[in-house]
Amino acid sequence: MTDFLCEFVMPASRYTPVAIALHWAIAIAIIAMIPMGWWMSEAINEPGSQALAYRVFQIHKSVGFLILALTALRLVWRVTHRTPGMPAEMKTWETFAARATHAAFYGLMLALPLTGWLYVSAGWAVATDTPLAVATSWFGLFTVPHLPFIGEAAAGLRRTVAYQAMGAHSLMAWGAVVLIALHVGAALKHQFINRDGVLAHMIPVLKHGEGRTAPEPKPLLRRTERLAGLGFIAALAVAGGIAAKPAPLAEGAGAEVHAAAAPAQAEAAVTPGTATAWTIDQAASTIEFTGTHAGKAFKGRFEQWEGQVWFDPADLAGSKAVVLVKTGTAKTGDATQEGSLTGAEWFDPSAYPTARFEAATFKALGGNRYEATGTLRIKTVSVPVVLPFTFDQADGVATVAGRLELDRTALDLGMMSDAGGDWVSKAIGVEIRVTARRAG
Repeated sequence: MTDFLCEFVMPASRYTPVAIALHWAIAIAIIAMIPMGWWMSEAINEPGSQALAYRVFQIHKSVGFLILALTALRLVWRVTHRTPGMPAEMKTWETFAARATHAAFYGLMLALPLTGWLYVSAGWAVATDTPLAVATSWFGLFTVPHLPFIGEAAAGLRRTVAYQAMGAHSLMAWGAVVLIALHVGAALKHQFINRDGVLAHMIPVLKHGEGRTAPEPKPLLRRTERLAGLGFIAALAVAGGIAAKPAPLAEGAGAEVHAAAAPAQAEAAVTPGTATAWTIDQAASTIEFTGTHAGKAFKGRFEQWEGQVWFDPADLAGSKAVVLVKTGTAKTGDATQEGSLTGAEWFDPSAYPTARFEAATFKALGGNRYEATGTLRIKTVSVPVVLPFTFDQADGVATVAGRLELDRTALDLGMMSDAGGDWVSKAIGVEIRVTARRAG
């Protein structure tokens, strides 16, 4: 408690090393974020720069969360440690403006990342005025959850929230430019015109001033200074949100159909085939998928799946295969992609945890080549599938390799955000490699 009171009655001669480190880390991050945001907002709609803009967008979000965390730490440090006082020579209006500017910076450092977080949580792209559900990951290390309740709201409300959050975010970015210019200008004035050593408070290698410091303001004035700074940021946010109010949607545009999600049902029992049974070696077998995202190729795999296979080239009529895939285990190596795949418009594993492929019709194509015809079910959609594959066996061990191409639009995957395939390719390749041993 004594240290807390010292902040207001006993100014320090300079900021602590922790405060200095936090100041410069946040400053560098904010200065980098502003041009990054302006560039990616335009580049994301250009086919030639879309892939890079997507990666920059993910970096922008990650740095935003870093700024939010560092600002929270900086605030805690600020209220528990003494800070340098203002030079006694400063005019009253100058000290008021300086302290109000500091309060405005703190407001910006909290409001900018929070409005950005609100925007991505809404799942609506302002640039294209269409739904766009993209997961957020922190530098690809872990997924950052969206703000609660926003994503489950009706499309019209999410659209309005997205527009107003982005409007506030954009105008506050311009406010940051103004404050940075004022802050830098004041610091240079203190260093080269007033020569009072104020800049040395944050740059320890500079010569420290020996002048007197002004007494701390009275509590009422201190509160007024803070309210002035925070009020400036609040006014920017409100003005930006009002100015960005979206135009009414055309009739039927953006409409969503929400099917009542039934509880997960047990998979139907499998009727065995009459051909030779095989036991799959899971460690030596894979199910992988490929496609393009933002113009860049990706490759993923399902980490959990199981299959039952009965197959004999001499008994194709009695052959059968049933494969169950845990869709929530899809991995691409990109935390943002993986987070998006578990969303409601993609695999939605919380409601539909398993995809099922079942084939009961087989045809020989010559040599070791065959073709399996069956049905693939993902969520509530079932589509006919033809899988060409090769089959080789030796000493009771079989190796199977097959590849097919699926149309994600037919499977109702990502249709709310990307029905036209502008972001994720409509064609998704699926490749299986299976090693199995003859049962028994």
